[in-house]
Parts: sequence; C-alpha cells; structure tokens
Amino acid sequence: MNALLFVYGTLKKGCRNHAHLADQTFVGAARSIPGFGLFDLGSYPGIVADPQDSAGVIGEVWSVSYQCLEELDAFEGVHRGFYRRAALPLVPPFADQKIEAYIYALSIAGRRRLGPEWKN
Repeated sequence: MNALLFVYGTLKKGCRNHAHLADQTFVGAARSIPGFGLFDLGSYPGIVADPQDSAGVIGEVWSVSYQCLEELDAFEGVHRGFYRRAALPLVPPFADQKIEAYIYALSIAGRRRLGPEWKN
C-alpha cells in the first residue's frame, strides 16, 4: 500500500531533487485549499498555514511507497524539526482523499512570501 504525497518545491517533476520520486507514481497536478502559502527559504520553499492566502499552493500529488516516505522524512529533516509531514487539504479532485505534505515547522519571520507556485 502506498501513501499520497503533495509536493510543491524541489521534489516536483523537473526540479533538482525530483530523483527522490523518480521511481514513484505521479497522480496529478493539484492545489491546496486557500489558507496555505509558500515562503522563500533560500534555495527551496516552505509551505505554512497562512490566513492571508486566498489562492492556495500549486503542486503535484504522488503515490509513494512507505520506504520512499521514510527516506523523504530523513531528506526533509522531519526528525530534526525542519518540516513535519501532515495532512493538507486539497481542492477537487483530491478534496476527499488523505494527502500529506511537508509543512515547514520553523519560523517564517522575515521570509519573503511567494506566489501560489514555486518555480525552480
């Protein structure tokens, strides 16, 4: 059994860290519900709850093995407190599915707000 994962930054197709998902299954393009925003963390973005957001975040949904998910948790620094993997509500056609994303867990104070889509 696989998990569904929403990616919005360097893991997307064509981006520099996509190799981590290369042998997984692309499900489709997706967008979060409004209330989540992207912030510039330097060479990568972070998604956080953002009450000022009205557009949501554009990304991709992937079906990933649990082994891949464990590897991604290590890559994203989940155990070091940089990100947390949590359910992220998406708009249709993914609205009724449990889909997780890596949510930035540190402060975004002083970080630049990005638009709805991160460009590599």
